[in-house]
Formats: sequence, C-alpha cells, structure tokens
Amino acid sequence: MKKSYLKFVSGAALAMMFLLASCHSACEVTKVEGRMQPMDSTYDVNPDTEAMALLAPYKAKIDSMMYRVVGTAEMSMDKGAPESLLSNLVADVLRGAAAQVLGKPADMGLVNMGGLRNVLTEGAVTCGNIYEILPFENSLCVVTLKGVYLNHLFENIAARGGEGVSGVQLQITKDGKLLRAAVAGKPVVDDKLYTVATIDYLADGNDGMTALIQGEKRDCPPGATLRGLFMDYVERQTAAGKKITSRMEGRITVED
Repeated sequence: MKKSYLKFVSGAALAMMFLLASCHSACEVTKVEGRMQPMDSTYDVNPDTEAMALLAPYKAKIDSMMYRVVGTAEMSMDKGAPESLLSNLVADVLRGAAAQVLGKPADMGLVNMGGLRNVLTEGAVTCGNIYEILPFENSLCVVTLKGVYLNHLFENIAARGGEGVSGVQLQITKDGKLLRAAVAGKPVVDDKLYTVATIDYLADGNDGMTALIQGEKRDCPPGATLRGLFMDYVERQTAAGKKITSRMEGRITVED
C-alpha cells in the first residue's frame, strides 16, 4: 500500500511539473508607465496619531543624533561638473584618508558626482547634513595602477564631463575627450605606479570608471565608510578651530 501511494504521489508530481512546464501565459507586458510622487507636507494633513505615538521615542533618539552640530561651513557648497566646491572637498578627504593604508595621501582622490546627494549649506553642519550628502554605505578603496591605466581613468572622467578629483589636473573638451593630464603638476609616466583613493563602488568599475578594474592592487580597509571619513574630517577641523571650506582650483577645465 505504501509503495502504491508513493508511486501515485510521484506520478502526480511529475504530471504537474509537465503541465506547468508546457503552459505559458497568453499575457505579455506591452507598456510600463511611472511618475514621480512628491513627498511633501500633503501627507502631514491627517497624521496617524497611533503611528506617531509609537515612533515618538525612536524619533527623539534619532533627532538627538542627527541634529548634533559637528562643524561650521564657511560657504555653501554644491556639486557640479566639471568641478565644484563640494566634489573638490570630498575628493580631498578621500585622498587624505588613504594615509591609513599608505602612510601618506594617495596620488589622486576620486569621487563621483552622483554619490553626492545634497548641498552643504553655509553655517552649522550637523550629522544629519552629512547623512543627506553621503547617504550610501560607500567605503574607501585605494587602487594602485600603472600610468597607462591612469590615463585611461582620466579618459573615463573626461567622457563623463568631469568628476570630483584631487591631486590631478585635467583639460578636456566639451564632447568628453581628454586633452592633457598631470599628477601633482607632472605628466603621467606609463609604467609608473600611481595610487587612487576612491570608493568601492567606483573601484568596481561603476559609473564608467572601468580603468580602475585594471589596478595592480586594491586596499579597502574595513569600516572606512566615506560618510565616516567625512564626519571625522569635519570634527578634526572643528577641534582645530577651523571652518569647513573648499575652493575652485581649475582641477578640470573644459576647452573649446
């Protein structure tokens, strides 16, 4: 009886698998539409009092952390190609942070404009501001690569109209071609090794930075998030009695 039952179950299962494999839906997707839904005060008109009461103690704790002032910005800083105050600052922080791997700053710092998600406004800088600017869990990666591939990286940057860089000078065209490049004011030597302090996302070749995949070596210290590094930088500047500042230096210039 047991064997017959097992045979019946096995046969039924095989039959069902055959039917599922042989059937297909007559429906197909012909069009997909979407729209942006603004998240504004409209949703605060009729708040859910029960939900608000439940979240209140957690909100109070988060607010006490996020509204903590950690520094002061000397001016407002935004991102923008080919060069900007905010991207210069963050690239400088990355380049300097490479000292924990190399014992000195990297030859170059690199951050993508797309990773900077808000403006650093003039005045008080809070933890929340830094989370808004750097919301992703990107971490420091120091990539060592030959000069020939560094030039390819510069071509990647030129093709995107510029990214946040530190320690280098690039001249590019409006249509994304690299004209000239220098590291610390000197031409790139093809067989020389250079170090690039960037984030793991770019080190993986994302956002068009494919040249970084050709690195000879890659060091990514655990726990070194870009947000944490930037927070540490702001707090060190504050402890030294300094404001957070940046400047335009012609790191990437566009020629006709």
